[in-house]
Amino acid sequence: MNIRPLYDRIVVKRIEEQETKIGGLFIPDSAKEKPQEGEVVAVGKGKRLEDGKIIPLDVKAGDRILFGKYSGNDIKIDGQEYMIMREDEVLGILEGAAKPASKVA
Repeated sequence: MNIRPLYDRIVVKRIEEQETKIGGLFIPDSAKEKPQEGEVVAVGKGKRLEDGKIIPLDVKAGDRILFGKYSGNDIKIDGQEYMIMREDEVLGILEGAAKPASKVA
């Protein structure tokens, strides 16, 4: 992936939750809610103030974050789904959270 977000925007990859059964039934993908947790893939340079000064972002690439249900814009790059959102849409950074296991094909 080769994308550099501008200003106070960040690129996030959603972290998929483990598939669960409720009462012995599998929930189809179309009925599941999208996860509200993700990993920051890329960050912009920072928020530009009216006087031209740039304030760096608090989040950095590799952070696991929580965001609101309707945050950001969904995009697709090289067949992968990502979100672009502003830093102020991030609800919190999950510190000490285990990294998701990478999928082996």
